[in-house]
Amino acid sequence: MLFFSYFKELVGKEVTVELKNDLAITGILHSVDQYLNIKLENTRVVDETKYPHMLSVKNCFIRGSVVRYVQLPPDGVDVEILHDATRREARGS
Repeated sequence: MLFFSYFKELVGKEVTVELKNDLAITGILHSVDQYLNIKLENTRVVDETKYPHMLSVKNCFIRGSVVRYVQLPPDGVDVEILHDATRREARGS
């Protein structure tokens, strides 16, 4: 739940999602659910020469189980929120 609540704070910000098949997609985070499924809008592929067939995709839904990394915007990382959420989770409340 720690990551889910944190990702909910990032809705509306630009993130880059790297998939397990090495495809990296950048877009505006539209929504995320408890399984860390991600919906992106205004997407673009990081390596367009390697994945030219993805150029026409503007919105996408990404299943959480295929995500390798999510790169966050530098201004999107609020360390205090992460510390508080980690403490709450450690206490079990």
